[in-house]
Amino acid sequence: MAGRDPQVRAERRSAGELESEVLAALWATDRPRTPAEIQADIAGPLAYNTVHTILKRLYDKGLVLRDADGRRGAYRPAKNAAESTAEAMRAALDRGPDPIGALQRFVTGLRPEEERALRDLLAGGAG
Repeated sequence: MAGRDPQVRAERRSAGELESEVLAALWATDRPRTPAEIQADIAGPLAYNTVHTILKRLYDKGLVLRDADGRRGAYRPAKNAAESTAEAMRAALDRGPDPIGALQRFVTGLRPEEERALRDLLAGGAG
C-alpha cells in the first residue's frame, strides 16, 4: 500500500477486535446505543461507517439487536457478556478433537478465585 504510513497500518485492528470493542461498549450500559455513541466510546480514530459496518455484522450474526422503540439505529447486545463467553467456550470445546483434555488444561490454568468458584458451582452452589 504505497503512500500509507506504516504506523497507521500497524495500529489497525482486526474485525474480531473491533467486534469485541463494540460489544464491550454495548455491555457497558443497559440501554441501546447508536453507532455515533459507540464510536465516541472506542479509543483511537474510527470512522462512523466502520462502526456501522461492525454493528451490521454483529446483527447478521445474531449478537446484537436493533432497537425499534423510536431510536432509529440504536443497538443492544442480544446476550450479556457471560452468556456470550460461555457460548464461545462451548463452541471451542465442540470444535476441538479432545474436549476433556482441553477442559483439563483450562482448569489447571485457573486463578485461585476462579477455581473456588468452579468448585462451588460443581458442588451445586451459586458461585
